[in-house]
Amino acid sequence: MIPQEVMQQIRRIQIRTSHVVNDIFAGQYESVFKGQGMEFKEVREYVPGDDVRMIDWNVTARTGHPYVKLLAEERELTVMLLVDASASGRFGSVSRFKNELAAELCAVLAISAIKNNDKVGLIIFTDDIELYVPPNKGRTHVLRVIRDVLYFEPKRTGTDIPGALRFLNGVTKRRAVAFLVSDFMAEDYEVALQIANRRHDLIAVTVSDPREDALPDVGLVNVRDAETGREVLVDTGDQAVRVAYAKAAQERAKKRYDTFKRTKVDAIHVRTDRPYVEELYRFFRMRERRYA
Repeated sequence: MIPQEVMQQIRRIQIRTSHVVNDIFAGQYESVFKGQGMEFKEVREYVPGDDVRMIDWNVTARTGHPYVKLLAEERELTVMLLVDASASGRFGSVSRFKNELAAELCAVLAISAIKNNDKVGLIIFTDDIELYVPPNKGRTHVLRVIRDVLYFEPKRTGTDIPGALRFLNGVTKRRAVAFLVSDFMAEDYEVALQIANRRHDLIAVTVSDPREDALPDVGLVNVRDAETGREVLVDTGDQAVRVAYAKAAQERAKKRYDTFKRTKVDAIHVRTDRPYVEELYRFFRMRERRYA
């Protein structure tokens, strides 16, 4: 039984994200994500000008007249949400935590998929696979996905992106649209991105907070790594420390950007201090131009 306050929060998220889907992304979702490919529709008699490669030789042999296969795009998609639930997601210095922003973004994607009669599945991971919800359709299913992204309590704290992508490849045999939602505070995931992107349409969604890019001058601060538990005393009043911190953040972002570029993985970048709608809209427009 879902507690009443949890249901109220889910409803608020659903109402807010449905507004975004209906008013901003109406029609764009279908135009930028392609179906599984072509599927057989029917056969008809050959007419001059038909592609001879489409001749159905079995039917032709039975009837004594040439017939060709007609194909149609298989529109139905499977959308997989891979959500990083590691401890670094429970951080935010503005109005919400990174994992709360990730949950709302996932709700937008899930509702967009359901409105287009696509299936939605969910993988929540840390340094282990914490939860797998097989792809399905319908309003009840998408509400469950939103609830799980919002309120699932992981058992572990680390991050294993390659492990999550291997699991995706294992449970999703057909090509899917896969959104990998993470802060990417991890290492050695380039090869896994490359392999997964060959099998699926993989989109990386990076979630960040402004305090991860720059430190404020607030004196001595005890900083704790949420995933390892390691603590260190940092003198934020020291300008050299702040400069070194900002430089490390820039290098980390560049490395991540270069990785996405090399693996040809499209990316959406969202931050806790900015509206995510603008970034989603930019992504959809980029995809529309590509397929125009």
